[in-house]
Amino acid sequence: MTEQAAPTTCSARGCGNTATWALRWNNPKIHTPDRRKTWLACDEHKESLSDFLDRRSFLREVEPFG
Repeated sequence: MTEQAAPTTCSARGCGNTATWALRWNNPKIHTPDRRKTWLACDEHKESLSDFLDRRSFLREVEPFG
């Protein structure tokens, strides 16, 4: 069995740029407090994706990716 490489492109719709940020989030209505989901972001989309998650109170951490 071969190991698949994890995606390293930005999670913004239609963006194919290399990710430089990891946006760690969870939805408290469906995830336990320690659970983290990850969206990847390029420099161009870091702010818009972070704002989207933050407005919903989902954003937990933003860390460099790479």
